[in-house]
This record gives sequence, C-alpha cells and structure tokens, in this order.
Amino acid sequence: MLQERDSTIAANPAARSDWTREQIAALFDLPFTELVFRAAEVHRAHHRAGEIQLCTLLSIKTGGCPEDCGYCSQSVKADSGIEATKLMEVQAVLQSAAQAKDNGSKRFCMGAAWRNPKERDMPAVIAMVKGVREMGLETCMTLGMLTPGQAKQLADAGLDYYNHNIDTSPERYEEVITTRTFADRLNTLDNVRAAGINVCSGGIVGMGETRADRVGFVHALATMEQHPESVPVNALVPVKGTVLGNMLADTPLAKIDDIEFVRTVAVARITMPLSMVRLSAGRESMSEATQSLCFMAGANSIFTGDKLLTAANAGDDADSAMFARLGLKPMEGEEPLRAMKAVGGCSGGCAA
Repeated sequence: MLQERDSTIAANPAARSDWTREQIAALFDLPFTELVFRAAEVHRAHHRAGEIQLCTLLSIKTGGCPEDCGYCSQSVKADSGIEATKLMEVQAVLQSAAQAKDNGSKRFCMGAAWRNPKERDMPAVIAMVKGVREMGLETCMTLGMLTPGQAKQLADAGLDYYNHNIDTSPERYEEVITTRTFADRLNTLDNVRAAGINVCSGGIVGMGETRADRVGFVHALATMEQHPESVPVNALVPVKGTVLGNMLADTPLAKIDDIEFVRTVAVARITMPLSMVRLSAGRESMSEATQSLCFMAGANSIFTGDKLLTAANAGDDADSAMFARLGLKPMEGEEPLRAMKAVGGCSGGCAA
C-alpha cells in the first residue's frame, strides 16, 4: 500500500503547480520520519541549511475591524477586550522598525485591522513603506483587501511583500469567515501580483479542521501559478471572546497536535520548495523540540519579538538562546524566489 501511495508523489523537488489533492494527501500519510526526511532533502536542495530569516510584525492600527473572522481578537464581532486604535504616527512606526533592525530582523511587517485601507490613509502608509526601506529593511504590509490602484501605489512606494492569507481550505472558509469570500482573498492576491509585489500568503491550522482541510489549504497555495514567496503557517492562538477561542475552550481535543503541525510544515516545504515557510502565530506555546522539528522539516523563517499584532510571541532573548542551542543563525542572503526573479530565471512555481 505504501509503495502504491509513494508512486503518486513526484521525486523531482523542483517547483511545480500541478499538485493534486491525492498527491498532497499521500504526503500527509507518509510515516512521520520519512516525511520529515523528504522535506529536509527538498529544503537543502533550495535553501541554506541552518539559516532562519528573522522578521518583525507590528500592529500599526489595532482593533475595530468589521470582518467576522472567527479566530481574530480584533474583530468588532469579538468580545476580546481589545479596543480600537487610530493608525500609528509614521515616526512611531519608524522607531519600531529601527529597534527591530537592531535586534537582527531583516523584514519589517506592518499590519492594520482593516477590511480595506481608505484612500485617506494611503499617504501615511506609503510614508511608512518608504521610511522602513530607507533603513535597509525589507517591507511587508497586511491591510486587508486591496484594489488594483492601491496595490500600484504600494508597489510604486517600493513595498517588497504584501501579506493576505487564504486562512484555510476553500471548503472550510465560510465556516470561519462570512464577511468576505475565498474568491475575494484570491482577487487581492491577483492585484498584488499584477502590481509586481511579492506575495506572502498562508493560513492557520488548529481551528478544529480535519486533515482533509489541511490538504485543501496546502493545495490551494501549491497550485497557484506562482507560489507565494512567503508561506506563513500559524497555529491558532485561541482567544477568549472569539468564536474559535470559545469553541476550542469547550472542545480541547480539536486543537492540532504538535506532530500534525510539523506534518503541515513539511508538506508545505515539499510542495512549495522555493518559498520561505514561516513559523508564525502560536510559536510561543511550542516547545523547542517542536520548533526544532519544524526547522528540520523546512521552516526557515520566524517572527521574532515579544508580540505578534495582539498575541504574545516568544521574544528576542528566548529566540537567541534557542538559536545558540540549535546552532542556527539569522539568514543574510536573498530568498530563492526573489533571487530567481531578479535574474529572470523563474520557472515552474515562479512564473515570470
């Protein structure tokens, strides 16, 4: 049976966009050590071993979001106690970026709790992008849905990445969010691509979904004509007052276990070999052993710092100590997909 299943899995680790759900499910079903071994092989074929990209995420506008995402403490539908704030002043954002750079971050990500940015906010957002880039940091923003014109404004300002997660599988999406569709998510990603901005898109696991949903989630990303340059894999941080936080408080067995989380990272690495796979939310509750398995399985990017938007994070000191114990070092070079695009060498999962 295992040999039959293995025959559906391509041996060539080069980027491809023709994965079937059956092939991805077969990867998930592999014995754990075999899956991690294969993912490590793919990782080393395309990335420098022992290097982890350090990124920092700042909430530049917190709370008051009109969306009803079941996992989000910043939704107006949530009773999480988070109060809405105004957009941060540009100088305050730049000060945070400078501190992140001093702490070793290479990419500075800025998130606003909006359904979509208003035109009145674009000048400040653009000033933030330009200011952070002048420091020598890569820039990333997540502001909700974008029109083609807004994507172009951000591209003209020099934005390196735009984050817009698909969150979960297409089939489960409406159980998590009802105020915008899965197609709306893809439309924003298309606008970002068309503007020439690199894409950061992943999702959240541990929301009570099945493995079939995780297969669908990875399949949706891995079959994009051009794979996302960054693929954040979040473990749900259940927040009391949110739909999913309340649900999982009553049904703790629905939470994803560590081995299944590592499997998800490994399958993402195999199916999207050139992308940066990032351990994102939920890392503060993971043991170093679990994080180590994730790194072995091909995760090569993390958010560092004490906070991710409104959720707690491991912190710079804890990460530095872990890196020292594991013999890891911060990544200095260029990400593979960006490097390939720079020289016009993209193919397969990196369409020109």
